[in-house]
Amino acid sequence: MKNFKACISLALMLMMPLWLLSQTEKVDLGMIYRIKQEGSNNSKMEELAFGLTDLTGSRLTGSTGGDKGNEWAKKKMEEFGFQNVRIEEAGDFSRGGWDNLKAYAAMTAPYYVNFACLPVAWTGSTNGLVRAEVILLDIKTESDLDKYRGKLNGKIILMPSASAMPHEISFEPLASRYSEKQLEELTLENPPSSGGRAAQPFDMAAMMAQRQLRAKITEMLKNEGVSVILNNSGTYNIPRASGAFYSAGESEPVAEMNIPMEAHGRMERLIRNNVKVEMEVEILNKFFPSPKIYNVIGEIPGTDKVLKNEVVLLGAHIDSWHGGTGAADNASGCIVMMEALRILKSLNVAPRRTIRVALWGAEEQGLNGSRGYVEKYLYNPDTETNRPDYDRFSVYFNMDNGTGRYRGIYLQQNEMARPIFEELLKPFESLQGNTITIRNTGGTDHLSFDRIGLPGFQFIQDPIEYGRGYHSSMDTYERLIMSDLRINAIITASLAYHAAMRDEKFPRKPVMTFPGRSPFGFPR
Repeated sequence: MKNFKACISLALMLMMPLWLLSQTEKVDLGMIYRIKQEGSNNSKMEELAFGLTDLTGSRLTGSTGGDKGNEWAKKKMEEFGFQNVRIEEAGDFSRGGWDNLKAYAAMTAPYYVNFACLPVAWTGSTNGLVRAEVILLDIKTESDLDKYRGKLNGKIILMPSASAMPHEISFEPLASRYSEKQLEELTLENPPSSGGRAAQPFDMAAMMAQRQLRAKITEMLKNEGVSVILNNSGTYNIPRASGAFYSAGESEPVAEMNIPMEAHGRMERLIRNNVKVEMEVEILNKFFPSPKIYNVIGEIPGTDKVLKNEVVLLGAHIDSWHGGTGAADNASGCIVMMEALRILKSLNVAPRRTIRVALWGAEEQGLNGSRGYVEKYLYNPDTETNRPDYDRFSVYFNMDNGTGRYRGIYLQQNEMARPIFEELLKPFESLQGNTITIRNTGGTDHLSFDRIGLPGFQFIQDPIEYGRGYHSSMDTYERLIMSDLRINAIITASLAYHAAMRDEKFPRKPVMTFPGRSPFGFPR
């Protein structure tokens, strides 16, 4: 019996730190009430959404629209009373400046029909309005190039479909929310197998061979003097955006345009059935000297004598692609983060730590804005040393999964943060916003912080119709669900406030070292 009691006592002692942490996390329910009231009854969400979509337009990195978006955000932050507001340089942009000024495409034979179209970013212009025959390339190997040499001058080139798979009608709803079962599965570290076939390993060699072949095709088409290259990209008659492999100062690439699969498929079937197809196409693009990458930053300064230089950071990327107005991707995240800070500012909070919002540039081009911020303030990857602000950094919250309502948080394997989120998200249980998963999620700016060992988190969000619209011409104001975004801003404001008021910074993952890699995983 004595040994049994001793074992129980030891077990309780081992469990005590985690138990104490979860029980002593301070949650200011009065402040949460005030945040909910301000965010619900005095929301500026529609105003912000209009400003960063309809008013500024698309915000491609290095474009005039990108500059307009930055200036608008800076002005709005100043109107809200944020302090230390600035548009801050975050690095060079190798592709250079590019604007699309005109785009038109129509099939004129065997009959007339105009097509939705979107120029490939950083490609050149046509020589005015081009009227020409459409040639379908049928190139599977490099040897197939020879049968086209000397025959393509002035022609409009229809690139073959990347996949031979026909379009299949989907009977799933266009928009969806997570079910309780899906959220429950998301909390599992090792979810059960779907029962399907194992995923095939990625064939890097095949991908590189395909890329090399495409580069040779592009070189041949330029040498042949073709007028336009047309790609199959997009569906539901909505073109999807992409960018060329281009560096500032190089000669302008051949004019290239994405058309949706319905337009591409119609012409491809006509040509394969020996029907002559003709088009008229006009593209006007403008190149200008290589610009910088910029972040837009504002804050509520901390007030605690000891903690005021520590930072709680909110962020989302302000750049977009050039087809729509980048509403779901990612004006939605920007306006939520701005609204969250506006709520706190309107309540005259006096946070112990500084609460800062950063709208990142060039996320779509490789997380460049957030990476530039990290390298300027937090970590020097060249010397593998921390910068002074590294130890003053508390936590980063990121939004970049469209307009959907928050359903919880990805821990990025930071188990130490679980007890904190359990308490801080408990008041939002009635909004179904308290799911916590240990899993990682990727593809956006929290990775810039997580990869150097700092707490960086991305929210779980309802998918809605994100996969259908992002990076396409349909990513406009209509994709936004204002009620969801208001909830997201309220939850963000609460998390930011409580993180700024804690006695301690958010816990960090222990540093792990592996042969051939830096302490934070950078290859040596």
